[in-house]
Amino acid sequence: MKAIIGILMILSGIVLGFYVGIWLCFVGGIIDVIAAVQAEQLVAMDVAIGIAKFMFAGLAGWLSALFLIIPGMAFLD
Repeated sequence: MKAIIGILMILSGIVLGFYVGIWLCFVGGIIDVIAAVQAEQLVAMDVAIGIAKFMFAGLAGWLSALFLIIPGMAFLD
């Protein structure tokens, strides 16, 4: 039973990493920058946050994936 839970946690970590890294940060950052540029007044902080989300998408994806992968690997031992 512990092995099944460990495998499910590892798979969930991979899915979570892709969701956070690709959808929330990478795509979300691009959408934030485009929305900030198309607004009536250009707010530099909105552009900066969008660029930061875009730049750190890989790091955020890896960290969120490791949040479930490491405990899942501990269940496999």
